Amino acid sequence: MELNDLLRIAGIGLVLGFLHVFFEQTGKKEFSFFLFFVAYIYIAAEMLRFLRIFFSEIAEFFQWLSLAI
Repeated sequence: MELNDLLRIAGIGLVLGFLHVFFEQTGKKEFSFFLFFVAYIYIAAEMLRFLRIFFSEIAEFFQWLSLAI
């Protein structure tokens, strides 16, 4: 995971947050809900990708640790 990944997710989150507030204020609640749903799916997919990277690094560490002993 790099800083670019975090900044990309933060930027997308800010844009989606502003759009959510905009649609709520204009009375388009169905667009606001759809936007929230899409954002939730996107963040869940990104978190799964980060977890996959995290667990692969943990497995690599344990392999290194078993070779060092």
